Amino acid sequence: MNRAGLLKFGILFLLLGLFVFTFYSMDFLEIPKSMKPRIKNIRVSGDPGMNRPSCTFRPLTPEETHEENQLLDSIVWPNIPSAPSPVSLNGTSNAAQSNFVIPPRRGGGPWLVGDQLEVRIKMYNFEGRPKNHGGDFLLARLHNRTLEAGVAGRVVDHLDGTYSAVFSLLWEGNSHVQVTLVHPSEAIPFVHRFTSEMPNGVNFYSTFHSGSLTQTTMCSVCLPPSQQPLCNYTDRRTGELWFCYKPKNLSCDARIKHHSVYQKSQKAEEDILFKIGVTMNVPIPASGPDHVTVFPKTKGQPAVNSIKGGPGPAGYYYNGLWISQSGTTVKQFNTASAISQCLKDKVLHMYGDSTVRQWFEFLFGVLPDLKVYNLHRMKQSGPYTALDYDKNIFVTYRCHGLPLRIVPSPITELHYVANELDGITGGKTTVVVIGVWAHFTTFPIKYYIRRIMSIRKAVVRLLARAPGTKIIIRTANLKNSPNPFLALLGGDWPSLQRDRILRTMFKGMDVYLVDAWEMTVAHHLYHDIHPPRPIIKNMIDVVLSYICPSNKR
Repeated sequence: MNRAGLLKFGILFLLLGLFVFTFYSMDFLEIPKSMKPRIKNIRVSGDPGMNRPSCTFRPLTPEETHEENQLLDSIVWPNIPSAPSPVSLNGTSNAAQSNFVIPPRRGGGPWLVGDQLEVRIKMYNFEGRPKNHGGDFLLARLHNRTLEAGVAGRVVDHLDGTYSAVFSLLWEGNSHVQVTLVHPSEAIPFVHRFTSEMPNGVNFYSTFHSGSLTQTTMCSVCLPPSQQPLCNYTDRRTGELWFCYKPKNLSCDARIKHHSVYQKSQKAEEDILFKIGVTMNVPIPASGPDHVTVFPKTKGQPAVNSIKGGPGPAGYYYNGLWISQSGTTVKQFNTASAISQCLKDKVLHMYGDSTVRQWFEFLFGVLPDLKVYNLHRMKQSGPYTALDYDKNIFVTYRCHGLPLRIVPSPITELHYVANELDGITGGKTTVVVIGVWAHFTTFPIKYYIRRIMSIRKAVVRLLARAPGTKIIIRTANLKNSPNPFLALLGGDWPSLQRDRILRTMFKGMDVYLVDAWEMTVAHHLYHDIHPPRPIIKNMIDVVLSYICPSNKR
C-alpha cells in the first residue's frame, strides 16, 4: 500500500475510533435530540477511565429544559445569601423574641364562619433587633383542640422581616393561632447547599458476587472522582441513570444487592442553627390574644374559595375527620365491610416509599379477608401482594426503585415506577397510588424533577390506553427532624421544595391528589415522616372516596 493509501486508512481508522467512543459515552453527555433514540441500546458495562467530579443527570429535550427552568424558578427561596462565616446567632431570627398579632376584623364586628383571618408576624433576631429581610421558613395552623378542628394557614413573606399567615375560618367557636419557626433564614443556605451539588448524608452501595468472590462498591449518580472503572446501570426504557464503581475481578453483571449507609454526623459550626427549641421548630408567641371567637356566617354571605390571591386550603379537620375543600366529599369508611365493598372487584397498585407502604399495611391490618402472600421479601422494599379471593380484591405494593435508603435488598426488586406503570393494563377497575419524595431529599432537585418527568410520561401513556384508570398522587408530608444532621439530610425544607415540584408537574392532569402536607400541618398530632394512625386513617378515607365517590368530580 502506498503512502497516500496508508494515510487514508489511518484517517478512516481514527474516525471509526471517534464514533465508537462517542457512542459509548453518550450517556455521560448532553445528547442532541436527534441522537437520543440510541440511549435505548446502551448496555450495562464497565466504562474505564471515566471520572465523575459532579452529578450526572439524564439529558433533557429543549421542551423539558424549558419546563425544568420554570420549575426551578417557581421554588426559588427568598434571601439565600452565601452561608455566613463564622456562624453566629446574633443576626439570626429568634422565635422567642418575635411575635404575631391578630388584628381586628376588617369592617368591625365579630368574626364569622367564611371570613379570612390575616395574622401579622414580625421577626426579631437574637440581639432583639427587628429583621429587615425575609426567608424564614414558617408554618401556621388554626385549631380548636376540643372540636378536634384544624386548618393550615398560607404564609406570605413580605421580604422585610414581616409575614402574614392567612386562614379560612371554617367552624364556629374559639380558634387558636399557632405559628412555628421551622428554620430561620440564616439556616436555609446550609440546607440548600447540602443537596444542591451532591447527595450528602447517605452513601449507596452494591454487593457483587460470583463463585467465591464477593465485593462491595459505592454507587450513585454522583460519585467522587476516581480512576476506578464504572458500571453503567442506565435504565434502557426510562433513561434513569445509576452508576457503581466496578469491582475488581468481578463483572458488572454480578451485582446482586443494594443498600445504604448513613454517613457519620460530624460536629459542625452551623449546628447551632439547627437546635430544637432554640433555632429550629420553635413556636412564635402572640403579642396579645392568640385566638378568635367565630360566629355562624350571615345569610347571603359569599363563600371564600381562595385566600390572599392564592388557593384556599385543601381541607380541614373537624371532629378529627378530614373535610375536603376540593369538591370531593370525603366519606367515612369505618368498618372492614365498608372498605371491602368499596374495593370489591378492584385492582389496587401502590408504588412509592414507606409512606405509601403505610397505606398498604393499614388495609391488610383492618381487612381480615385480605391475605398477604408471604413471598419472603424484604419488609422495607417488598414487593407485597394481597388478595381477598371472595370479594375479588387484589392489592400490591412495590418500592419506587433507586435511590433507596434501605438495608441490603436484591437489586432485582428495585423497579422504576414508570416501567411498572407501562406494564399495567388499566381500566375502570384499576387504581394506581404513587408517592415518591422522601428518598430524594438528599439529592439535587434536578434529579427529582427528572424522576417525576419519567413517571408523568408513564401516567400519560396509561391514561391514554386506559382512560378509566384512577391515578392517586400522595404528596410529601412534614417530618420534624429531631437533630441537625437529619434536618440537613432531608428535613421539612427539602421536603417542601419537592412537594411544590410534584404538585406543579401533575397540575391540570386527570389525577387525584391526597394532600399529605396540609393533612399533617393541620392536625394536632406530632409530625413524623410516618404520620400517626389517625392521620393515615383520614388519608385512606380520602383514597377510598376517590375510588367510590358519592358525587361525580
